Amino acid sequence: MKRYLLRIGGQACEHRGGQWFDTQNPYTGESWAQIPRGDASDVDAAVQAAHQALTQGPWAELTATQRGALMRKLADLIARDAVKLATTEVRDNGKLLAEMQGQLNYIPQWFHYYGGLADKVQGSTLPLDKKGYFAFTRHEPVGVVAAITPWNSPLMLLSWKIAPALAAGCTVVVKPSEFTSASTLELAELFEEAGFPAGVFNVVTGFGAEVGTPLVEHPLVSKISFTGSDSTGRLINEKAGRHLKHAAMELGGKSPNVVFEDADLEQAAFGAISGIFAATGQTCIAGSRLLVQDSIHDAFVERLLAVARTARMGDPMSPDTQVGPVTTPPQYRKVLEYIDIARSEGATAVLGGEKGSAPECGKGWFVQPTIFTGVRNDMRIAQEEVFGPVLSIIRFKDEADALRIANDVRFGLAAAVWTKDIGRAIRMSEKLQAGTVWVNTYRAVSFMAPFGGYKDSGLGRENGIDAIREYLQTKCVWINSGAVAGNPFVMR
Repeated sequence: MKRYLLRIGGQACEHRGGQWFDTQNPYTGESWAQIPRGDASDVDAAVQAAHQALTQGPWAELTATQRGALMRKLADLIARDAVKLATTEVRDNGKLLAEMQGQLNYIPQWFHYYGGLADKVQGSTLPLDKKGYFAFTRHEPVGVVAAITPWNSPLMLLSWKIAPALAAGCTVVVKPSEFTSASTLELAELFEEAGFPAGVFNVVTGFGAEVGTPLVEHPLVSKISFTGSDSTGRLINEKAGRHLKHAAMELGGKSPNVVFEDADLEQAAFGAISGIFAATGQTCIAGSRLLVQDSIHDAFVERLLAVARTARMGDPMSPDTQVGPVTTPPQYRKVLEYIDIARSEGATAVLGGEKGSAPECGKGWFVQPTIFTGVRNDMRIAQEEVFGPVLSIIRFKDEADALRIANDVRFGLAAAVWTKDIGRAIRMSEKLQAGTVWVNTYRAVSFMAPFGGYKDSGLGRENGIDAIREYLQTKCVWINSGAVAGNPFVMR
């Protein structure tokens, strides 16, 4: 069985505690690698290395253009090893190889984009109300960044954090999910091959209490960037607040996917299926609440079922598989519990609703693609994030009713509208309380487009120009031209 090592200060290194834990393949249920169980001493070593690189090492002396060149070199290495990294992720999280391969092929664009943006960050001269002074602003790196990533798309979501952080001149310590650490450790090797100075990118693996908490609380960490559940995000944000650290949170979602009677119903049905069953529903932007107008409800549900019944579960490495396993045993149990909750609340499972037990599911943690009708928006199945292949269908009467239902939830990460009426599309996009609104599409993301949530779905933005600002702080410089004098006890 393969054994990984921590990556601290530009080197593979043994962890101080000497303990390991297994990482399992969600399709076979078998352990395939061992991950170092780091602790607070490993965190301290990594943060010290990152702080030294930030303040004293070669990284601190590089120009922004030189940083960008290193990032583009890293992008090329990721592209070269995309198949290897994608295969590792499938072994670790059970997502389809087609999806992971697509992500790995796309990830280099983040490093090209932010590598090009690194030397475009500009301050400005300031017009002043006082004579005899020259003033200007400059934007400087916020400091050492703690990046805490989830298990569903490890390298994609990590890239959303570290590409703008590196472009801003920060250094990084990563704590990946204990369920999917292998690909992040492999990525660290590419940083070394690309020629990044020691300490710029560090990885400490392990569990939340043993690694995550000491990382968040370390006095030399200036910013925490977290993607995960809203409950964990709240705890991290509270710890960050006590230490006056910057924090960015990309948290949960309960996204409304709204289908009007004038929509292209075939396109909408495929969008609804993709919105919830792609990635086995294990995505923060899953369109888990499907709002369908009364006049088309029954016909649309039949159309939806016809498509959903064709979904093929099985080996995520197979190109024929469309729905893979749930990534972790705890999440598998949670999804099945929510299915029971939905039934107890009166919802009707018109598709699935059981464990995946077909021969092609092997020994993995499969849940059948599940569709509930008769769902009210006050049911737990409509209000709480399931993070699995479970769709709740809710009726609505008109535009106002759709907006009322769509916004009546504590999350606000994403939403979608299916309509041929451009006026309705604009009105809905203005009034939906979500950080991303799609019209006649779903799950589209880009390195150029900002992403983040309203309400309980998080703080800050990733991707686009907005993201680099998350890793910068502004300094104002005043220069006396020599013409200013006077009483030293009076503010000038």
